[in-house]
Amino acid sequence: MDATINGQRHAVRLGKDISRSVAAELAHVKRTAILRQESGIGVKRKDSEFSKVADLFLRWTESNKRPRTVRHYRLCVEQLKKTFGGSSLSTIKSFAIERHKHARKAAPVRANRELETLRRIFYWSMAQEPPLFEGVNPLRKSKDKERAVSFFEESEGRIRYLEPEEEARLLAAAPEPIRSMIVVGINCGLRLSSEGLTLQWESVDLARRRLTILSAYSKNKRPRTIPLNTLAHDTLAQLKAKAAGPYVFEKKNGAPYKSFRTSFEKACAAAGLNDITPHVLRHTFCSRLIETGADVRTTQDLGGWKTLKMVQRYAHPNERGKIDAIKRLESFHNGIHNTQEVPLVKTV
Repeated sequence: MDATINGQRHAVRLGKDISRSVAAELAHVKRTAILRQESGIGVKRKDSEFSKVADLFLRWTESNKRPRTVRHYRLCVEQLKKTFGGSSLSTIKSFAIERHKHARKAAPVRANRELETLRRIFYWSMAQEPPLFEGVNPLRKSKDKERAVSFFEESEGRIRYLEPEEEARLLAAAPEPIRSMIVVGINCGLRLSSEGLTLQWESVDLARRRLTILSAYSKNKRPRTIPLNTLAHDTLAQLKAKAAGPYVFEKKNGAPYKSFRTSFEKACAAAGLNDITPHVLRHTFCSRLIETGADVRTTQDLGGWKTLKMVQRYAHPNERGKIDAIKRLESFHNGIHNTQEVPLVKTV
């Protein structure tokens, strides 16, 4: 048989001393086998054990992701291994995933992060060269944005930001450099754990009154420049005068802080604030920008949010702002309303 299939020539010896009709039948069988192989029919697909793939995935994240992200994936993989540890990827189907989800329903947010990690592991294994898995991702998104396995519904969390009097109490109770972190967090909107603690003086321009968050430390991998108001500028200038190393927020020996959460929580307790986390400072930054009249696009750029939807999640209108907004409606009436009794007009 000498045939060209999909642009590729196939020359196959069918045998000797056979009739033309038999040769035609054999050629048909050969062509069918070639077509089946090219379409993947009858070909054994690549498959791998979940635990081995998960370990390779974690090793990849150590080289390509930030330490905090690596820790997050490691915790999720640890839970996933308890359910899928001895399984191959091809056997992890919707029913098995639903079973894992049901077992983790007491912690729905954590369960969602584990499912998202499992989804990423599938896609990562399929993208390797050669692929570690050839099949269908059971957690894929369809065109209508629905998954074969649904995630738990998540609330947006409690709405919390600092009122001015709460900020004053917190600043009075916070020692340095926690106090300076709070000022910069509220007035610059930094993600203090990832962007604040890694901020170096080479990214701070006191003369031009601005600081820059490098893409390596930005959550969305995009650099952004933030103007410094007087509070942030003066606070950073005081830190600069005492700086011993390259980091803005540093220990006495010039080394950067790896965490400040414990000291922050102590300051909150001393100020009588029991429901404040460092991320509340970022909520406060966004809410105050909107309250002072900044448009959402400007707020998005200053805060480094990827979507406008995230800005809406962080911008919380306070009661004072609502009252002022309602009062401003009076300016549209131009005195057409008054408190005097208006006589009725009789109609004929």
